[in-house]
Amino acid sequence: MNILRTKSNWMYLIALSAFTYGCSAQGQGDSPDKVIPELPVTKLITVDTVLHNDYVADIQAVKHVEVRARVNGFLEKIYVDEGQEVKKGQPLFRISSEEYKAEVARADANLKNVISEALAAELDLDRVKLLVEKKVISKSELDLAKAKLKAAMAKIDEAQSAKANAATRLSYTYIRAPFSGIMDRIPLKEGSLVEEGTLLTTVSDLEAVYAYFDVSEKEYLAIKKAKQTNAVNNSEAVKLILADGTLYPHEGEIETMEGVFEANTGSIAFRARFPNPKQLLKHHSTGKVRLFNDIDNALMVPQKATFEVQDKSFVYVVDSLNKVTIKSFHPKARFSHFYIVGSGLEPGEKVVYEGIQNLREGVSIRPDELPMDSLFVSASL
Repeated sequence: MNILRTKSNWMYLIALSAFTYGCSAQGQGDSPDKVIPELPVTKLITVDTVLHNDYVADIQAVKHVEVRARVNGFLEKIYVDEGQEVKKGQPLFRISSEEYKAEVARADANLKNVISEALAAELDLDRVKLLVEKKVISKSELDLAKAKLKAAMAKIDEAQSAKANAATRLSYTYIRAPFSGIMDRIPLKEGSLVEEGTLLTTVSDLEAVYAYFDVSEKEYLAIKKAKQTNAVNNSEAVKLILADGTLYPHEGEIETMEGVFEANTGSIAFRARFPNPKQLLKHHSTGKVRLFNDIDNALMVPQKATFEVQDKSFVYVVDSLNKVTIKSFHPKARFSHFYIVGSGLEPGEKVVYEGIQNLREGVSIRPDELPMDSLFVSASL
């Protein structure tokens, strides 16, 4: 392990030396009295800034249900069109109902028949009671008459249940909207034969939508820690970038997240809710959810002032004698045309802003100082 680390360090030093040598080689033929170059220099400062991360989102309607046939028959009538806005309870489809009306009629006739049988059993019970009182027949005949009446009453309950079931099946031939929303595609046409379970359409409630997006475990921990330390400004508020790159005009908020990380990807799903008053967003639209983080006292360095060697970042720092020195730093994050410094640089240090391609370690320059504020303004234009 130590041999590998030593070898890696030697390779890094060789690469950096080659870079420095290449820069110095350009000035080997220079005369001692060559004019000292004038280069723009800026002083590093700390600022309060806002970072954002974008996450691919799957947008879904808050309510989205499939409308399916619950009985067999022919699709007799379609009352609505695809893409039409419907209200809760509004008729959508009608399935042929003759056989179900006949079932209701049979069930009603059977109910009336068993009611008549129960009345006859009740009259027979009264007659048997009278005969038993006169001791014309034995008491066992009375018990038998009571049992017949109970059986007749049970038949009434059964017949009533059958009639209610037949009426329910008849009601299934008249299909209404389960809630207010937008109709989706209607795959069948009038006259089509449908079976129980056949998909007729879907209805989506688009007054609001859910945006589902996956966050890595590292980002999840950063979000939770930031919330606990109040480092996130309104951490629940999020924005949505539409498929065409424009910003959705309404903010959303994170409502909940899953309780388990996905084993294969190491990510966890968040759910944000967005209002959708103009119904611009549709079920299964695409976009990106944008989360914002406030960072206090962020040390910024312009990207133009940096260069890389073997995936390491460097700048030319100008000392009090106006000599430049190569210094490495660790970028924490990228922000517009700047890096947020994680370590390696300090506020107040001066770095060469442009012209670093022709510099070498230890040369003198004439600094032309540019305020960092002016660089922020020009970067935002």
